[in-house]
Amino acid sequence: MPGHRVGRRAVLLGGAGAVAAAGVLAGTDGARTLLGLVPSSPEGTREETRTERVYSAARGRHVDLVTLLPPGAPDRLPMCLLLHGRGGDAHSAAPSGLLAGLGGEVARGAVPPFGFVAVDGGDTYWQEHVPGDDPMAMVLDEVPGWLRDRGLGGRTGLPFACAGTSMGGFGALLYARLRVRRRLPPSAVGLISPALLRSWDEMRKRRAFRDRAEWRSLDPLRHVEATRDVPTGVWCGTDDPFVAGVREFVARARPEVAHLGPGGHSGAFFRTAVPGLVAFLGRHCPRAAR
Repeated sequence: MPGHRVGRRAVLLGGAGAVAAAGVLAGTDGARTLLGLVPSSPEGTREETRTERVYSAARGRHVDLVTLLPPGAPDRLPMCLLLHGRGGDAHSAAPSGLLAGLGGEVARGAVPPFGFVAVDGGDTYWQEHVPGDDPMAMVLDEVPGWLRDRGLGGRTGLPFACAGTSMGGFGALLYARLRVRRRLPPSAVGLISPALLRSWDEMRKRRAFRDRAEWRSLDPLRHVEATRDVPTGVWCGTDDPFVAGVREFVARARPEVAHLGPGGHSGAFFRTAVPGLVAFLGRHCPRAAR
């Protein structure tokens, strides 16, 4: 069937394709910053993509920090953390058309202004596979400070939501669970084609977990109850290799929105989720702090 609506709430995310940017270099906190300006849909306005190279103590290396902001973004703009998929990075976290879609909806008043932030997380399902390289600690403990220092994310810099594609969907659910554990639950979590595998034989091929026990301790399918109260949107193609795990998640978690439609694990399919993602996050987005 083209779509399946479930539960109590409504829709989701995507992620593939970089946002093109050309701009000027500027200094920010000792970092080199590329300010990219991309024309928006409404004539006479601009969306903005900023790329900075920052040092992550949690990962023990420099990473790219990419922020996607709608035109005329106010100070302390609410931000959604955007987690990339396996083989990707901060520049490929956003699905094609995400920034233009957000800018258009903000311009016409359909959603309150908010932005996205993405960082380089490696290929280990957003968890510490190698000692001293902990991407989950980076997004939990370092990203809020980076946002706050740049006047983003409200008074604390804490992202109001998290979204992710494929491996990033796995990471988004893990991030939400850890935020709940800290009694700082996100307002929403969006998933596109989340990499929810039901078999250790399949997951072990990713070489992201030391053993079955570690995977089971982190696998969102084994911790559905932990994020049941967090508004969730899921979008997945019926030809996607992860669809069996997604179906199990939908049946057990009863997310606000679950859309299973024709398509595979591709950028073309991810792009179709952009309007739903923006609308879903907009419903759960706080107004910018004054």
